[in-house]
Amino acid sequence: MSGINVTINNKPMTVAEGKTILEVCKEAGINIPTLCYHPDLKPGGVCNLCVVQVAGEAELVKSCETEIKAGMVIDTDNDAVIASRKEALTTILEKHPNDCLTCERVGGDCELQNQAYYYEVNPKERNVPNRGLDVSSFALTRDMDKCIACEKCVRMCEDIQGIGVYEKVETADDVYITTKANVPISETDCINCGQCIKVCPVGALTEKNEIHKAMAALRDPNKHVVVQMAPAIKNTLGEEFGTAPGADVTGKIPAAFRKLGVAKVFDTDFTADLTIMEEGTEFLHRVKEGGTLPLLTSCSPGWIKYIEHQYPQLLDNLSSCKSPQQMFGALAKSYYPETAGLDPKDIFHLSIMPCTAKKFEANRPEMSQNGIQDVDVVLTTRELAKLFKLEGINLLQLEDEGFDQLMGEGTGAARIFANTGGVMEAALRTVVWILTEGDIDTIDYTAVRGLEGVKEAELEVAGMKVKVAIASGTGNAKKLMDKVAAGDSGYHFIEIMGCPTGCIGGGGAPLPDDNAVKQQRMEGIYASDAGNPVRRSHENTEVQKIYKDYLGEPGGHKAHHLLHTHYVDRSKKAAEATV
Repeated sequence: MSGINVTINNKPMTVAEGKTILEVCKEAGINIPTLCYHPDLKPGGVCNLCVVQVAGEAELVKSCETEIKAGMVIDTDNDAVIASRKEALTTILEKHPNDCLTCERVGGDCELQNQAYYYEVNPKERNVPNRGLDVSSFALTRDMDKCIACEKCVRMCEDIQGIGVYEKVETADDVYITTKANVPISETDCINCGQCIKVCPVGALTEKNEIHKAMAALRDPNKHVVVQMAPAIKNTLGEEFGTAPGADVTGKIPAAFRKLGVAKVFDTDFTADLTIMEEGTEFLHRVKEGGTLPLLTSCSPGWIKYIEHQYPQLLDNLSSCKSPQQMFGALAKSYYPETAGLDPKDIFHLSIMPCTAKKFEANRPEMSQNGIQDVDVVLTTRELAKLFKLEGINLLQLEDEGFDQLMGEGTGAARIFANTGGVMEAALRTVVWILTEGDIDTIDYTAVRGLEGVKEAELEVAGMKVKVAIASGTGNAKKLMDKVAAGDSGYHFIEIMGCPTGCIGGGGAPLPDDNAVKQQRMEGIYASDAGNPVRRSHENTEVQKIYKDYLGEPGGHKAHHLLHTHYVDRSKKAAEATV
């Protein structure tokens, strides 16, 4: 792009053409407050905080939707601009609850509170509309009195995820966002991905808080607490304590949990490797025996709920494998207690995930054994950071420690599950090696890497052309599923992640996390993979041991009983048929 000359706050500068005033100012380090803006969404222009003065314009303009032009003279913080921002904040706060002490966004995470403090706005009188509290979901809470109608959740759910459960409501004396038909969120097609939570600037949308359940279990002398943590946690949790995105803090986390009194600190990377063994076996069986293709991955619970709602005719394409979280859950209440001589009823299984949909998944009826839930509580990355801080643990000051043995080993292949394309690459590392009996020794399948929403690749393996595809975010998944449903995709294997960019962009990941941050996380994940001496799932010695001592062969009877599942048709047609 060619440069244009402008003046901002009395300072001449040359800036890129074709951008908004807000984008240019952000790049120049000039602070302009926003509540409805997000770099990954199209501009909203509804909060009125980003106004600036442009010489020659009769009115203040919204910087988020005004393109910068050559010769513009812009003032971002004169008296008129500040007065307008204060008025906009006052209008919002006059209907906003003043319960900051107990809000989930306490601690500087509330954008509205930050702006109110900055501009010294605190209305003496408030008229809270009493719109209601929706706690119907296992994954998220909607406190609609806190909604400021910024519309970011609407744009995220509709424009990015392609689902559209939210809509704006305007009455004579109120404006807010609710679900279509104003039903509880659990009665919509919501997939619990939590992307709306991440863009909400206030506490109107938050993950379902389970921190206090975890704290109660940790303090209960009768509970034997075991922990698993997802691959993404190790390269994102550090952000909550001041590291750069992507920094690997793997060794700090077991040390922190042991300070809290956790009995065993295990690693979901173990069952990520187990997933490759089971899913790879399933794929090879379908290819050799003429089974349903393409095989669709089943690691992402948001994606699973999406296909159950939108493409139930393709449920047979899904791998029957449970997600790594739920594989671990099944083994934490069977393999582990049998090995350790414990009663499964005494085990409290705490799972740490970057994903709000994992909370829903843990509560699916099929994810239990003999009336005992496999995963008792799921905490997001943000919740875990809050728990550590509440308990006075500074993660970065701890010496590194290892995971407990039995289910604590993970390969580089397991770590890259956190990235879009990672499950596919991990599977290829093992499947190609098996099909060629080690003749093709490739480790890095770079064609399936990157933040792009849809990726494709074709490989020549053992005389067979294998066509694979990857999509992250359900809006992108739709593009592939429409092809599959039409029967003309030609794919053999498809990886889908419910969240854009995969688990590194999960609904429970640290904030903020625009695509620039996610790129750093992705690079950190691949660096951790490259630094692992073992980079193929089938080379995990603890995985080899569990098959030898407990499960039998991959895809065998016991493995299928514990590690595989079934799905539910949640389409409107199915719902109508049951009425």
